[in-house]
Amino acid sequence: MCHETESSLLLPTEAPAARVLNARGRAPAVLICEHASRFIPAALDGLGLDEAAASSHAAWDIGALDLSVELMGALDAPLIHSRVSRLVYDCNRPPEREDAMPQVSEVFSIPGNMNLTDAQRAQRVRDVYEPFKTLVSSTLDERPEPPVVITIHSFTPVYKGNPRTVELGILHDEDDRAAQLMLSHAESSGLRVALNEPYSATDGVTHTLREHAVRRGLPNVMIEVRNDLIDTADGVNRIAGLLTPILQSVIKDLSHAEAKP
Repeated sequence: MCHETESSLLLPTEAPAARVLNARGRAPAVLICEHASRFIPAALDGLGLDEAAASSHAAWDIGALDLSVELMGALDAPLIHSRVSRLVYDCNRPPEREDAMPQVSEVFSIPGNMNLTDAQRAQRVRDVYEPFKTLVSSTLDERPEPPVVITIHSFTPVYKGNPRTVELGILHDEDDRAAQLMLSHAESSGLRVALNEPYSATDGVTHTLREHAVRRGLPNVMIEVRNDLIDTADGVNRIAGLLTPILQSVIKDLSHAEAKP
């Protein structure tokens, strides 16, 4: 397990903690995938997880990065993604939240997150969250026009024994402009769509939107796709094909609205 130290949690060969792709994409939109990876730095000894837990939805959003990359290309938008498992640090949570470094995730106990010291928590914030946060901020600051901020996630079909029939969730925080537009455009997609399902802002899942979009006055939306729809290349291609025209319409509508005097 990690020892208290000022050295980096990630080895040079494991860094960086976050990456931006297609940084010069031309669309007035920025894609963000906070739970893109199940990678656990060697210093943490796998967090004490068995293979089932380490490869499960608890460790990452299955299919979310593949879908994000497809949408990045289709929209020609930048994509920022974390390269470290959310069990090490959940980049969609602020440092003060206990579930930023969860001791339990659904049915999985996370041994390597038990009884963390303040120094160990601070190291994860410094080496995983802060680089991600800085990269998102700098990417948004460098955009030539105000972008729509779109975060992309996936969710498990069964949660704590309860099946989920929703296939596409559209979530928002206090600014619902993009979410409402996306909902109206998605109604003809053939997917089972719901607003603020299977989560909502009351579950504390909109930190990235609040931290990076709401504060800037940027329109924003969080997308949740049921992961059995995007756990294969064919599935990713199908869902990306459905979401691309929806998001293009949302971006266009919001760009026109911003352009009005």
